[in-house]
Amino acid sequence: MIKYDKQHELDSVNGALAIRPTVEKVVDEICDRGYDLICFMGIGGTWASSLQVESHIKELSDLPVLVENAGQFNAMGNKRITDKSVVVFSSVSGNTAEMVVAMETLKARGVTTIGFVDVSDAPLAKDATYCITYPENEQLKFFMVADRFMKNAGQFPQYDEYYAQLDAHLAEALVSVAEASDEFACHFAQEHHDDQMHYFVGAGEQYGSTYSYAMCYWEEQHWLRTKSIHAAEFFHGMLEVVDRDTNVTVFLGEDAERPLAERVARFLPRVCARYTLIDSKDYELEGISPEYRGYLSHLVTHQVTNRIDVHIERINCHPMEIRRYYRQLKY
Repeated sequence: MIKYDKQHELDSVNGALAIRPTVEKVVDEICDRGYDLICFMGIGGTWASSLQVESHIKELSDLPVLVENAGQFNAMGNKRITDKSVVVFSSVSGNTAEMVVAMETLKARGVTTIGFVDVSDAPLAKDATYCITYPENEQLKFFMVADRFMKNAGQFPQYDEYYAQLDAHLAEALVSVAEASDEFACHFAQEHHDDQMHYFVGAGEQYGSTYSYAMCYWEEQHWLRTKSIHAAEFFHGMLEVVDRDTNVTVFLGEDAERPLAERVARFLPRVCARYTLIDSKDYELEGISPEYRGYLSHLVTHQVTNRIDVHIERINCHPMEIRRYYRQLKY
């Protein structure tokens, strides 16, 4: 496999899982004093990760949860966020412009913030009520926060068993997905590396990653034009622009909204010859109980898309770290 460091991947996932006691301590303190709202706030990819965890919470509990785009929050605020609320965010650099501005408002309002910031001395790390520093695995970290809140509310009784399985098996399982999907990923990249337009469709926990894959990876890093759409909305507009030669990829997860994506998958063969289905069910997760796979399906498909990206990068001779405008120009 090109550009793949198995040991790094194992260490990365296991390292993220190892910070769970710290996450638990923070969430437990907040639960002990009470809260009125859990808000996951972000911009770009971190907003997409927030959508995933919101779907997870809504499926399993009735906890008060909100997803807020930092740019929109800065423009018009949100009166539901009070001094009794909790805002969870993530930032690689720790100086994301929209989040820095939002943090000023949150601090002034007395909002409790939990920040996952990769740079420990960055502005957002210093300003967060609680800062936890560990690189990568943003989605896994967000879900650990959500799951602890749900456990403490008595709405995720499987918490201990679930995380025992993750601690023992998740890292190896995800590496196995990457290895199993590499041949498919290479073929997909050969077919679509120079698409003039590509549509990505997903639902449930898959929708946040669908949006992120289109925007953060294909648009920002590959400079390929895409559109992401929620499977629930596919039949209210997008279906009329699909024809034989339209490039469409549908992500299928294993949570409650899977039937929405399955409906799109059933329809496409009638009108389209260039559709692809990426289904988390196609990949084994050894050691993970079937009833827990839905909580992890976005991590499974992310392993597949990571391999696609590596092959597109190679074919197009375009290093993914290059940016034309992002943080290169003032805007």
